[in-house]
Amino acid sequence: MRYSLVNRVRGTFLGALLGESLTTQNACNLGEIAVLGSESLIILGRLDVDDWLKRCQKASVDLESSNTAWAKIILAALPVAIFFHEDPIKLKYNLLQVLHIWNPQPVVTDAALIMGYAIAKSLTEKLDPLTLISQTISFLGETETLLPQKLLKVNTLLEQGAGLEQARTEFSRQEKISNNIALAFYCFLSTLEDFRLTVLRATDNSGRQDYWYLGSQSTVAFTGALSGAYNSTLGIPVNWQILLSSGDQPVWGMSSFSQMLKLADALVAVWSGAYNMTPNTKEFTKEGCDINWELAPLSIFAAPRVIRPR
Repeated sequence: MRYSLVNRVRGTFLGALLGESLTTQNACNLGEIAVLGSESLIILGRLDVDDWLKRCQKASVDLESSNTAWAKIILAALPVAIFFHEDPIKLKYNLLQVLHIWNPQPVVTDAALIMGYAIAKSLTEKLDPLTLISQTISFLGETETLLPQKLLKVNTLLEQGAGLEQARTEFSRQEKISNNIALAFYCFLSTLEDFRLTVLRATDNSGRQDYWYLGSQSTVAFTGALSGAYNSTLGIPVNWQILLSSGDQPVWGMSSFSQMLKLADALVAVWSGAYNMTPNTKEFTKEGCDINWELAPLSIFAAPRVIRPR
């Protein structure tokens, strides 16, 4: 294994958070649903959409009046992709179950499926840049949205060695959501092994107050999640990680950056069959926005390479 699963999962969350942070000083909490969903998976050890809905309601997550609602829903795919990354059939089924909570427009559903599948391929270390687009379209299946055509265009641009400006021009027209996803995939696949360059290329520095102002934050968050899952935390610049940790500011509804990393670790522990056996730590306790993540030493009772059934 090139990178450990823990580092890849950490990289997924960290990459998305860095993408959001690099494009604005006013965080939109694009990953707040992803955090709430992760907590549900950790506590219950399975997917329970009713519990996801209750947590969103309790946290007063307002999607109706938010112009970034679609991006938050797409990033909600992150914990599901992590928890079911080893089985494409279960992955798709559970992603659709979660998305049904909000009943989003078809393009948002397709975007979440695409993001989830690509991240799962990285987590299983089976991502081949030459076949990812075709495999992703096959995973998506029949759809009336433009996303398959957009991904095929990404493939064409990559084969032609097209530059970033040409890609921006191609994906700066109508269908904002599908273009955001397409540009994220282009930036990711065109600089696959370099997280820093990938994210910076996805960041718009032109200062234009148009399409890119409205969509660049989500684009870079998506790009960061894709690249973070592939390159893991080991591929993310240390100074960027230090910058986030030194601020000790609330992120995505959590009290600090370190809390988010502990959440990623706990999600992998539950997925792998490693359980915290201390009765008092079966549930998370909240005091305001703080989460008590004091975990006792983990007891692992699964044979190596054997994943418990879900």
